[in-house]
Amino acid sequence: MSQPTHGQSQSQSAKQSGEKPGGPHVAPRAVQHGGQIIVKMTGKESTDFRGIIRLLGRDVEGHTTVRNALRKIRGFGHNAASNLMRVILKELNVKPETLIGELSDQQLQAIETIAREPFKHGFKQHQLNHAKDPETGTARHLAVNDLIFAMRQGLEQERNTRSWKGWRLSIGQRVRGQHTRTTGRTGLTVGVLKKAIKAQKAAAASGAQEAGKKEEKK
Repeated sequence: MSQPTHGQSQSQSAKQSGEKPGGPHVAPRAVQHGGQIIVKMTGKESTDFRGIIRLLGRDVEGHTTVRNALRKIRGFGHNAASNLMRVILKELNVKPETLIGELSDQQLQAIETIAREPFKHGFKQHQLNHAKDPETGTARHLAVNDLIFAMRQGLEQERNTRSWKGWRLSIGQRVRGQHTRTTGRTGLTVGVLKKAIKAQKAAAASGAQEAGKKEEKK
């Protein structure tokens, strides 16, 4: 099967090879151009390669390495993704440089299981982003929608209890002691407003002077 060149659409390559568009043998790096999908091959793909992978509720491009794919998940920064990658390498024997599109469904399911419950796979409490749940008191690591919901609930609780943090959040101010003159500024720039006011005052003053001169001439 001949590989599609750069600038050749997925549908055209599928017609030449006799395969259906989007089949397993077509490993596109999807780029929309003129209503067509331009296929860009890297030469690293196998026959089981998939262009788009669903990982923890997020679509990840298949050419992304496993290490970088974990960093794209909300809730896993550089350190958390590195720690998670060590566990994946030890338990699943998946190398960090492996393309995410090369993994099977069983491997992806195992990665999601480890990512949702990392404390069961060697993660220590200080490595979790939710070390102590305020309701249950247990340690958890939240990701994607669970993390967004927990953050929203925490801020809402701060507002309802009228704590210092909640009060500052309710009026739209910073909560960690920053100077409000330089951080958290919204609306139009003060300098621009001052310039506009000065221009208006100068125009009004010049108009008043011209009116006074006309009255003197009369």
